[in-house]
Amino acid sequence: MNRESFQSRLGFLLVSAGCAIGIGNVWKFPYVTGANGGGVFVLFYLLSLALMGVPILSMELAVGRASRKSAVLGYKALEPKGSKWHIHGWFCVIGCYLLMMYYTTVSGWMLGYFFKFAGGTFTGLEAGAIDGVFGAMLSSPTEMTVWMVLTVLAGFLVCSFGLQKGLERITKVMMLGLLCLILVLAVHSLLLPGAAEGVKFYLLPDFGRAMEAGLGSVITAAMNQAFFTLSLGIAAMEIFGSYMSKDHTLTGESVRICCLDTFVALMSGLIIFPACFSFGVEPNAGPALIFMTLPKVFVNMAGGRLWGALFFLFMTFASFSTVIAVFENLLSSCIDNFGWSRKKAVLINCVFILIASMPCVLGYNLWSGFHPLLGKDVLDSEDFIVSNLLLPIGSLVYLLFCVTKWGWGFDKYLAEANTGSGLKLPEKGPARTAMKFYFSVVLPILILVILIQGLI
Repeated sequence: MNRESFQSRLGFLLVSAGCAIGIGNVWKFPYVTGANGGGVFVLFYLLSLALMGVPILSMELAVGRASRKSAVLGYKALEPKGSKWHIHGWFCVIGCYLLMMYYTTVSGWMLGYFFKFAGGTFTGLEAGAIDGVFGAMLSSPTEMTVWMVLTVLAGFLVCSFGLQKGLERITKVMMLGLLCLILVLAVHSLLLPGAAEGVKFYLLPDFGRAMEAGLGSVITAAMNQAFFTLSLGIAAMEIFGSYMSKDHTLTGESVRICCLDTFVALMSGLIIFPACFSFGVEPNAGPALIFMTLPKVFVNMAGGRLWGALFFLFMTFASFSTVIAVFENLLSSCIDNFGWSRKKAVLINCVFILIASMPCVLGYNLWSGFHPLLGKDVLDSEDFIVSNLLLPIGSLVYLLFCVTKWGWGFDKYLAEANTGSGLKLPEKGPARTAMKFYFSVVLPILILVILIQGLI
């Protein structure tokens, strides 16, 4: 059976960036930046992205493109005879299922808030009542289920049309819409009175403020964020490598994906921080920033109903682009490993994800006393396993697979990464030696730091 491929390079870049661009950029990035003192955090975030994100992304894409297969069979095609690297492929598949068990719920919240703003629910509400809207949504299992089910059904409907006609076609429209929306929203925020203070807090590095937050914890938080924003380590990106052409180098494409991802993260900060400072709202409000703090800002703004609706439409696009990208990964794994047709894979996965997403939905109401892991609720427990264990450990496995002689091997990875036109990694001389040392010694240590930090 011929493997599908992307219709265009733009399609590949937008789908891959769409997978990376998600709640991590537009929800987590602003509040983590706020909590870690602003500008210095952003500086270390960009450094970490270049030093860690790009190399590991290129490795995951390389395994996909060289094997032309999804997680498990990708490893099997490239691993030395008798080795067991492919076992990690099954953990990647489990990681993607776990991610979707709570991501569909949060994506549903974004969709729900878009309809609430568009329908005028927030018009004229006092601050306390705005907080109450979020509380009321969480405490209603029916409402939460409706938004989650809509997200899941829409996601599998898109994927049922295949890579080119479904995922690529819809993501192109959604991502271009997202990029337009983000520019309009950012310009609007920057024109608010007092917006300059927010921009200063956000983009001017202030080491005094970073010292207050603890410079060490600011740097590790930045490394963490850079790492998680790209969804590395659970084969979410490998699948798009398997659909890629050999026309362009993987380092160049990785840089482009990172740039798109970073652009959205930085721009979402430019929407949120000027607005917060303009209306005297604390920008370090944590996860509640999006659902409690920002609606108060929009309500007090001229044309707030429109701006709120546009903001949550942008959030819906950002989260839904990840949902359909990971769904495609799950379908591809089932088609590759079990020989199912796409139709059968869509049907079985859709039913499974609908059932598996229910604990997260009920974790805020009927099962609110259920704390499966370290006293955390269902969503936080699922997120902890994915973000703090499967992503860093998975990235370490991909890294060791690509750079050690017990895996695929550094020379083969380098040859695959440098195939095509574009930015190439050094292939000989001292530069190659230095890069190999960095990849095989320094990078694993940095990933271990993130792993240990996440478990403390």
